Amino acid sequence: MSSQESHVDAEQFLTNLVNFRYREVMMALATLIVVAGSVVFFPGTDNLTAGLQSDVSGGLLALFVLVAIAAGAVKGMIGFGYALITTPIFASVIDPTLAVVVLAIPPWMLNVFQIGETDTGIAFIREEWVLLGLAVVGSVIGVTFLSQFRTGPIVPFLIGLVILGYVVFQVLQNFVTVEEAHHPVALSVAGFLEGFLLAVANLGPVLPTYFHTFERDVERYIGGLSMVLLTIFTVRILQMAFFTDLMTTYRLWLGSVIAVVTIVGLLIGTYLRRLEIDEEKFNWLVVGLLFLITLNIFRNTIPALFF
Repeated sequence: MSSQESHVDAEQFLTNLVNFRYREVMMALATLIVVAGSVVFFPGTDNLTAGLQSDVSGGLLALFVLVAIAAGAVKGMIGFGYALITTPIFASVIDPTLAVVVLAIPPWMLNVFQIGETDTGIAFIREEWVLLGLAVVGSVIGVTFLSQFRTGPIVPFLIGLVILGYVVFQVLQNFVTVEEAHHPVALSVAGFLEGFLLAVANLGPVLPTYFHTFERDVERYIGGLSMVLLTIFTVRILQMAFFTDLMTTYRLWLGSVIAVVTIVGLLIGTYLRRLEIDEEKFNWLVVGLLFLITLNIFRNTIPALFF
């Protein structure tokens, strides 16, 4: 399994950007939007932590930055994992609903970037429009649910069980790949569940695990997953901003700032992915990450549920 050339040519990137090449324009657009958001919605130096609903020290903010960078690197390497890593950690310190809302912004930026970086576009939309449509439906229902109810730790715990079951299955089956088993109904159901779970808990392992089983081309795997996730996060953000009171200007600012920091990790992860990597290493990287995510979810949910 190989990926693109690992060499980074900044001059060629700028040339392509000036010529409005799709890939470079999408990558630059993703970056500029979150940079603009972090400037336009700046709440003032006296209100930097006013909307966190928690006492957050400078050291804890620094930890948040490191977690965001590390999660961005993981997303750059394998196409998912950002929300799965950041949400349980952030939600253990600040209000879980606040964490879910704020952490909708960085994945939006990451997915726009990776859609451009993998050259995924209209062709994927034409092929998978049912998947995208049901993902939107799931997201709308999930945001409505989030605005009305507090789920507590039960939803993340159940998601952790799903991830753990998948990890055990893949390891025992030696990373089974089902060739040409693209089933529109199963894929669309996975998309619906992905949209709902991301909206409710910012944790969506269903579609990444489905793609990992049925789609092993790295660029299509990452590009297609990013297209679906972008659709979900766009609907979520618009719905939270215009139809609920979940997305405030402070939360937009905070999410944008985290996204700007995340760009560092994303660039590192993208570079690492473009290095030569065989399929076995890629598979172990995916399931290893999923296993660590499961442990982190259980660490935050089991004490609250059972003790």
